[in-house]
Amino acid sequence: MRQSEKARWAASAMLALAFIAPARADQDLRNWGNDPFFQISHAVADCPQPLGPLLTRQEWQREEHYRAERGNSCYIQGTCRLSSGYRYDGEISEAVKRRLTHIAEQTQWDRKSTLWLMLQRRIIYVQGCVAADFDREAFVKQLAETADVVTVIDQMAVLGPPDAIRYPLAPAAQSPAAEAKP
Repeated sequence: MRQSEKARWAASAMLALAFIAPARADQDLRNWGNDPFFQISHAVADCPQPLGPLLTRQEWQREEHYRAERGNSCYIQGTCRLSSGYRYDGEISEAVKRRLTHIAEQTQWDRKSTLWLMLQRRIIYVQGCVAADFDREAFVKQLAETADVVTVIDQMAVLGPPDAIRYPLAPAAQSPAAEAKP
């Protein structure tokens, strides 16, 4: 290949990548809102990882305005001291981590679950798998007593049929059957 052919081929390849890269970037998942999302336990084997707060750029752009309205509504209504409900999530995340150490003995969350917590707007989403004898109600009640938490949403499942999972799955955790679901 001559030098000019190499240069043309390289220019063509770069031009093609310029069109492909933005389309690919729109499909990349990110935690655009920096929502706290972390795994707290690993006791139940083969529990699929939740998607958590990951969104594509396009999903984030659709969600952004609505999220600002939801976040500011508590301040406008006078039910929170900070200007957005989302501003509490970092503090709540640290408080929940401390609280978990104090409730481990009575709830046994660390021995009977594989769980992730996602915090958004003073709401804790509990996602993952639990043993059949795990006292979900007691665990949720204990988490709800964390300062500034509005509510806790239980999306835990006893591992079994695929329909038992009640949360969106991370891409690596999805099977072909899971991807086909609406």
